[in-house]
Amino acid sequence: MVTHLPEKPLEVAVAQLGAQDDVAQNLAVIDELATRARGARVFALPEGCTILGDVEKKRAAAEPSPRLGEIPSEGLALVTLSRLAVARDLWIFAGGLALASGDRARPNNAHVVFRPDGRIAAIYRKIHLFDVDLADGTSLRESDSTTAGRPESDLVTVDVEGFRFGLSICYDLRFPEHYRRLVDRGAHVLLVPSAFTVPTGKDHWHVLLRARAIESQSYVLAPAQWGRHPGNRLTYGKSLVADPWGDVIAQATDGIGVTRATLEPKRLADVRTQLPSLKHRR
Repeated sequence: MVTHLPEKPLEVAVAQLGAQDDVAQNLAVIDELATRARGARVFALPEGCTILGDVEKKRAAAEPSPRLGEIPSEGLALVTLSRLAVARDLWIFAGGLALASGDRARPNNAHVVFRPDGRIAAIYRKIHLFDVDLADGTSLRESDSTTAGRPESDLVTVDVEGFRFGLSICYDLRFPEHYRRLVDRGAHVLLVPSAFTVPTGKDHWHVLLRARAIESQSYVLAPAQWGRHPGNRLTYGKSLVADPWGDVIAQATDGIGVTRATLEPKRLADVRTQLPSLKHRR
């Protein structure tokens, strides 16, 4: 496990969206929220940030998968977010973009990271897909419309100003081994962009996020969708930031907005020193 710790605090902002199935409309909201995130270095967006709802529209909106290190030249969402990163001088973590996978009916659900110069820093393709029948009658089959990433090759971290960020998307949260592997790669911060349903959110959202923070002794950033979306889908919201002790240090209220926090190297060091569970693993 990489043991170095960052040296300077990092200002972050997590967005809470109520995305619909109109990409241009959602990008306009993101642009406004990025303005409100001014002063932060990291701007994290939830799963489905550019389109949420109708499956056919999502398939049609899938964009060509860009290469690492390039400035995207095609795809409305990719080009717009790249330019936004430059205009606002931000690292943008775009949770849950639809990227072409080779199977038109099942694009990837991809967490794409843009550098402040507009280049692609990282792409994580969601590994665990949400196929469930909930008690309220909601039935969701993500695998019908999404190609999963591969556990052996799609684990992704990215370094931002001394902090190492480990990437995931929503349902990954229920698989602690995913985050253990990210910490084994030196992660200090875990990203969990999400679109949690209301029934699962009210019972599990805080518990799972705090558990991942505690067992990983890492910050957790969880930008979320909130409200009603096409198909009468309801999401829970409560976007938050948890510290390495599991304390929630920032949380969104209901509605669309931006929640900010400061990631402190000293907090990381204190928690990992005082209770060195990462070193005690067998």
